[in-house]
Amino acid sequence: MTSTRPTDPKTPAKPVDPALQRLREMREKTLLGGGPERIAAQHKKGKLTARERIDFLVDEGSFVELDRFVTHRCTDFDMQSQQILGDGVITGHALIDGRPVYLFSQDFTVFGGSLSETHAEKICKVMDMAMKVGVPVIGLNDSGGARIQEGVSSLGGYAEIFWRNTRASGVIPQISAILGPCAGGAVYSPAITDFICMVEGTSYMHITGPDVVKSVTHEEVTSEDLGGSVVHASKSGVAHFTSPSDKSSMMLVRRLLSYLPLNNAEDPPFVPTEDRHDRMDPELDTLVPADPQKPYDMKRVIEKVVDQGSWLEVQPDWAMNLIVGFARLGGRVVGIVANQPAVLAGCLDIDASVKGARFIRFCDAFNIPLVTFEDVPGFLPGTAQEYGGIIRHGAKLLYAYCEATVPKLTVITRKAYGGAYDVMASKHIRADVNLAWPGAMIAVMGAAGAAKIIHKREIEKSADPKATEAQKAAEYETTFNNPYKAAARGFVDDVVEASRTRPLLIRSLELLKTKHEEKPVRKHGNIPL
Repeated sequence: MTSTRPTDPKTPAKPVDPALQRLREMREKTLLGGGPERIAAQHKKGKLTARERIDFLVDEGSFVELDRFVTHRCTDFDMQSQQILGDGVITGHALIDGRPVYLFSQDFTVFGGSLSETHAEKICKVMDMAMKVGVPVIGLNDSGGARIQEGVSSLGGYAEIFWRNTRASGVIPQISAILGPCAGGAVYSPAITDFICMVEGTSYMHITGPDVVKSVTHEEVTSEDLGGSVVHASKSGVAHFTSPSDKSSMMLVRRLLSYLPLNNAEDPPFVPTEDRHDRMDPELDTLVPADPQKPYDMKRVIEKVVDQGSWLEVQPDWAMNLIVGFARLGGRVVGIVANQPAVLAGCLDIDASVKGARFIRFCDAFNIPLVTFEDVPGFLPGTAQEYGGIIRHGAKLLYAYCEATVPKLTVITRKAYGGAYDVMASKHIRADVNLAWPGAMIAVMGAAGAAKIIHKREIEKSADPKATEAQKAAEYETTFNNPYKAAARGFVDDVVEASRTRPLLIRSLELLKTKHEEKPVRKHGNIPL
């Protein structure tokens, strides 16, 4: 029975357990990072703190911190008097859309986020745990680099992280968000991970800084011009995504994760869609121009075929003649690879080959089916491409397609010429389903070029060379520049109306979900790097 007697106001309060009081005080201290002034400086730069970033990234209340009381062990340069709990990095595990992840978030307010031996050990611990339980690992990078006061110990810490990045590659998804400086050896950890997201105006990556560049090459350049988000998103191809702010970057990472499985033994998450599986879009039947020289936007084709609102392009500003990204078809995640006729006529070049190869290998590693939309006149000609190694780099794309054992579906929308026809997931390199639209042209080369070679002497001796050339080109086009020669040999499974593409791809994916393909026993292949 509950007592109704009033509490005696003179009754002394129960004393707080000193151990509990100490724990609470230390926990509060860990939340302060480098202190209010440095937090204010971080905000003044337009950046969030390490903890604020985690709050935006993960499901509310799901973050469980590990190693919050770790401090560095360095005693040189009076470092023993400068110990801050956590040592400049926050580590732990959390949920994103209800799915588990491990993560670390470097705290620039503590020693500039510099990496010490213990800082590295904290990161290595969550990477080891992520591998044990088979879940993604996310790194929020904002660091001035190796902690100089610790010398080789900090360098060794980086190497321990690189080793784990490599071991985890193809086993669990690894995502890096660059949210401030990332320079020197520090750049190689993100470079090994699967995806890099950079923030516009506040993040940069480079091996050597502007001062070193100036002293060695006499070039004057800023960190932004040397390794900012624009540089890596459009010129180097290092960054896969850019965002205008820390917050939007965290939202982007959340969206990216929604397409990825937890590990290489699982399938990507299925998301039911209200977009009808049998939906046919009549506009697709007229989207490709009748004139083969006229461009069109392949992204419109992709958006009309995939589940509405599901398209997420990867590396949209680099090697724009090839499109790659994630989408869903009937709720199933697919990786899209597509030539872009609106850029360089859709030719394959060095950058496009590297971009496509890396994306294909990621999809194959994580059980994501590949859908290829093909409109390719060939590889880009010229001395710059040949001297730059287009043979070697183009072979990477071919190798990646040949190596992939996930379901491979190909749709030839228009041109499929020369060796590029073979490379772009043709039946000959074991694509599972190959479809062609009625206007598809599958041949060694275009009709005009072929006529000039085959009928060279006849054209030269003709009374009207131009008329003869046009006639022979028309004959070649009728004979070869269509999908029916390939279909007659089974190289194309069917010639279909463009508007039927979506339902046919969805049915094929359903059928291929149990696909199994054995690989030869070997340590690993030797991709032409």
